[in-house]
Amino acid sequence: MQKFAETLSITKCVLIKVLRESCIDYVKRDNRSNKMLSTMIRAGGSVGRQLIRSAEVAPAGVRTISKSSEVNSDYMTMRDNNPTPKVSRDYQSKMQIRLKKVSRTLSTLNCSVPEAATHTAVSKSESREFMAVFPDLVRDLTDYIKKYDEKVAAKWFARALQYNVPQGKKNRGLAAVLAYRMLAKSHELTPENIRRAHYLGWCIEMFQSVFLICDDVMDGSQTRRGQPCWYKVDDVKLTAVNDALMLDAAIFHVLKKQFGDEPYYNKLVEMFNEIKFITTVGQSLDLQSAKLDVTQYTMDLYKSIVSHKTAYYTFYLPVALAMHMTGFNDPEVFRQTKTILLEIGRFFQAQDDFLDCFGDPAVTGKIGTDIEEGKCTWLAVVCMQRASDEQKDIMKEFYGSSDPEKVARVKKLYEELGLPTTYAIYEEESYNIIKTHIQQISRGLPHELFFKIMEKIYRRDC
Repeated sequence: MQKFAETLSITKCVLIKVLRESCIDYVKRDNRSNKMLSTMIRAGGSVGRQLIRSAEVAPAGVRTISKSSEVNSDYMTMRDNNPTPKVSRDYQSKMQIRLKKVSRTLSTLNCSVPEAATHTAVSKSESREFMAVFPDLVRDLTDYIKKYDEKVAAKWFARALQYNVPQGKKNRGLAAVLAYRMLAKSHELTPENIRRAHYLGWCIEMFQSVFLICDDVMDGSQTRRGQPCWYKVDDVKLTAVNDALMLDAAIFHVLKKQFGDEPYYNKLVEMFNEIKFITTVGQSLDLQSAKLDVTQYTMDLYKSIVSHKTAYYTFYLPVALAMHMTGFNDPEVFRQTKTILLEIGRFFQAQDDFLDCFGDPAVTGKIGTDIEEGKCTWLAVVCMQRASDEQKDIMKEFYGSSDPEKVARVKKLYEELGLPTTYAIYEEESYNIIKTHIQQISRGLPHELFFKIMEKIYRRDC
């Protein structure tokens, strides 16, 4: 208990230091910030309790936080109370070296937008290698469609593919390729297998496009990835719904052609079907929550929406597919993997919520509409938790309106409550907790895979 108390004390010190540095501009602008800052500092103990509860799950070691003089270089370490085998010491040494590389900044305060929101962090050669497969994918699918119609349908579908699928950052598809490269044995990394991993990655990209096309129609969005939404194109309109269905069907044709003879083929098909259903549940939650009064938004509802609508297909699906492709069968390994990746997914979505409100559309490629649509977002939930009765009345009256003045008033309220600073602190805390949980994985996948997903694919320094 003494060690736990020490850990709690250190955590509070770190949080106070982060708060002081990140809140300084806000304090100068708004004299009410002093009260908010004091409240947040007193609440800092909850972070320590989270870390203590996590520590109880990992009997192999007690986590501590370094006493680095640089706030942005604080890192979690594992202290082994019974260091006997040399292998364990070597592992701990490697992890120490790995974690000492941490040099993060609060992205939302020190950068206009995190790099993950603007482009992929993989090398140009990796991106070119992935993109080189896309023309073959289009040719394979159009040839398949020509069995049924040689002219109109094949030409239209090729256009739908090229407009919707390759325009984004392709992080999900690239994550599948990265996971395969890291999990496969060296003799399995043949050009043919790498090419099939690329096809699997493109199946994920098509999978995402299905949901984006439908989501834009349901939300009435205007732009996607820096161009008009597919349904907003003059000669497309609601034909986009059928195009989404065609994309979905195309995924399973590609899977059968590329993996039909493999023992894990059924697992791939089952995984896509399961995640498709989970994602539609999340979409339903998202749409139904928009009908609720903003006062009914809770953090539990928010986490459920995020996990089901985004985290499963964005983070868990790419890695789980690569695991099936490389022969993983242990349910416990899949369970641990899912737990970590869903945590990362919730972390990522909170950032996305912030960018929807405060990001520059010229940089993010999308005009944010969460306030207009009355979405249950991280910002809306925290706002209602912190708002006074008068401020809650403002949210009830203005939130969910497309009137630009009302939207601006909601954003102003977010700023008055210091939510940009609160989010940045939340981001820092969550990030460190995720890193600690990665270290606690006891079997199955290498820790480096999770760090790579955050660092290499989503541009989060680890």
